[in-house]
Amino acid sequence: MDYHKDRFHDHSILVYKKGEIVAVFPANELNETVYSHQGLSYGGLVLKQTIDLYDVIAVFKELLEYYSKNAIKEIEIKLLPRMYHVLPSDEIDYILFKLGAKCIRKDVAFTIDNSNKLAVTSSNRIRGLKKATKQGVIVNEEDHFDSFWNEILIPNLKLTHDVSPVHSIEEITSLKEKFPNNIRQFNAYLDDDIVAGVTIFETKNVAHAQYISADKNRQEHAGLDLIFDHLINNVFSDKPYFDFGISSEQDGKFINQGLSQWKESFGGRSVVHDFYHIETSTSIKLEDIFK
Repeated sequence: MDYHKDRFHDHSILVYKKGEIVAVFPANELNETVYSHQGLSYGGLVLKQTIDLYDVIAVFKELLEYYSKNAIKEIEIKLLPRMYHVLPSDEIDYILFKLGAKCIRKDVAFTIDNSNKLAVTSSNRIRGLKKATKQGVIVNEEDHFDSFWNEILIPNLKLTHDVSPVHSIEEITSLKEKFPNNIRQFNAYLDDDIVAGVTIFETKNVAHAQYISADKNRQEHAGLDLIFDHLINNVFSDKPYFDFGISSEQDGKFINQGLSQWKESFGGRSVVHDFYHIETSTSIKLEDIFK
């Protein structure tokens, strides 16, 4: 998170037990509210693998009391989607129930479960793959981001949404240098010209498409069809999940129909990302749970 520390008032915490870190809560503060860090795609309370339910409840109670003592009245926490869990870990779900936390947002993403992969039957995807192959479009993995960022991603976002990528070229390059095995760039080329690209954030269980974009002739050369076929069926075929990212808008109130149907046409299915609102004064509800 260091590369964008100037954008947020950080209020992350580390929780220790007998001198060892057992939990990390990446967070930022704004107007007496603490948020699961808004500079991260995913967040929530990150737990040590060996921690048990009793200690997770104690950790969360300590977290609420700490923020309350520091004049924080509310917490908005986003839960890590289960596909990112290394082990079964629904402790936070139970704690939120006990606290009477309110679900305030649900983002909808689309994910392929590679242990139960659906066959691609979409005529558009099949036709696109044939079209790209016939034209001689090729897919390369590259260690740099300049071509995709400057020739495809930035112009596309500017034209369609009048925004810039969340990560600048300098920031994504810095992240790649720090996490070379977790951030990967795949580009499609036609006659040495870049026509599409996908930036992957890779974890142990998930390959997540962080950026997806193609040039204005995307329908003609179908570069994205070729890239995703390569990623899903070759590069990440052994990864438990392939995540296309969210298709919801305005804090989950609406869904981009065209985008969701496009992701579903590759075999993606809905996965929700939950956001909850908690009052820090409710920590007393976590007392005397165990009998």
